[in-house]
Amino acid sequence: MFPYGTDIEVNTHLKVNYQVVLEKIGPLLTADRVQKIERVVAQRNFDTAVVLESIYDRGNISAVMRSAEGLGFGNFHVIETQEKFKESARVTQGADKWVETKKWKSTAECVKNLKSQGYKIYVTHLDARSKPLHEVDFTGKCALVLGNEKDGVSPEMVAAADQTIIIPMSGFVQSFNISVAGALALYHISQDRLKHLGSNASLNETEQAILRAHYYMRTQDSSYKVLEELFDRGALS
Repeated sequence: MFPYGTDIEVNTHLKVNYQVVLEKIGPLLTADRVQKIERVVAQRNFDTAVVLESIYDRGNISAVMRSAEGLGFGNFHVIETQEKFKESARVTQGADKWVETKKWKSTAECVKNLKSQGYKIYVTHLDARSKPLHEVDFTGKCALVLGNEKDGVSPEMVAAADQTIIIPMSGFVQSFNISVAGALALYHISQDRLKHLGSNASLNETEQAILRAHYYMRTQDSSYKVLEELFDRGALS
């Protein structure tokens, strides 16, 4: 589910090809920043979707997002069925700038969208058919679903699951905090893909170049103004 096409919106009246962004904005960045973006983009995974359903504490959303971004996952979904959220001062440490987040108003529309694009739905939930994390194949297109702090995932999400999964535990407690569960599961997925595919990455060369252009725009604060001025002068082809 790579979310971008070849054109990047500068404003409501102007779109430019990603190659123009690479050509015009790239030289404005430091060499170190360009190299960092190159390294990050080369390891980005959009074949694995991270889905949070009805999370109450926004701090937990931020924590899972931070873990996801740090491990190379760029495909993030938040199902907002809660009427009230617990606000939190916890920040994403900039992860929200680099993760592509899609918000949904219902579980049904999120599941329908993911399944229409060939994603298997793996839901963290304990029932008779649950498999331990290490027995599940994460090398294909799949969505890891984490439920809310009190009730877990909804019955609707469980019914839609291709597989319910658990993180094996050896102590007396029965579950991890959602932020811990997310970090543990995503680390396992990244290592499973590394072991079987040789990399956690999923983007082809064109997709990497497009994402690189988006990151250039987000890194350089003046990028939108620069492109608008070039367009006004007729300097964009």
